[in-house]
Amino acid sequence: MRHQEPAVAPCADLPACLLRGLFCMAIVLLAACSSPAPRKRQPTFKESHSALADAPARAPNEVGTANDVLFRAIALVGTPYRWGGNTPEGGFDCSGLVDYIYRNAAGLMLPRTSHEMAAMNGLKVRSMTDLASGDLVFFGGTAGISHVGVYVGKGRFVHAPNSGGTVRLDDIDGPYWRDHFAYGKRLLD
Repeated sequence: MRHQEPAVAPCADLPACLLRGLFCMAIVLLAACSSPAPRKRQPTFKESHSALADAPARAPNEVGTANDVLFRAIALVGTPYRWGGNTPEGGFDCSGLVDYIYRNAAGLMLPRTSHEMAAMNGLKVRSMTDLASGDLVFFGGTAGISHVGVYVGKGRFVHAPNSGGTVRLDDIDGPYWRDHFAYGKRLLD
């Protein structure tokens, strides 16, 4: 006996076959459209020029919580800046960002302003080289503390820097930040 390929039966009802084909195509298209469109974001990382990039990474005693803080902080890079903002949907100012990160990743409620955060109890870290991942970093000048961010390690920190900008990752020892660094605060020990 010879092997014969089964014959494909022609569609007896051409309009029904076309309708079934269109239905299948519609399902495929709807499935493709059901995933949310990616939000257009600015580039999140740039090559680090920090002299601290090659320093050994430091972690606080609560490594798991510090990792949660870091993941939450980095995930918010690209969120729009908004003065007084404290949610990803509404945008962030510097202290709103830091409070949101610590509240959601570590269960800690922080004061509303960078000045009040700087006054909290916690180990004060005077040198950039002694910072550990998850530390708060404070900046200011002669008028006192005016800015706060979260140190992520390797000379980088996440912060909401200015109106019209976005949450970003910067070198802590860059020209402006190095000159305005006040100290770090370790809350996770």
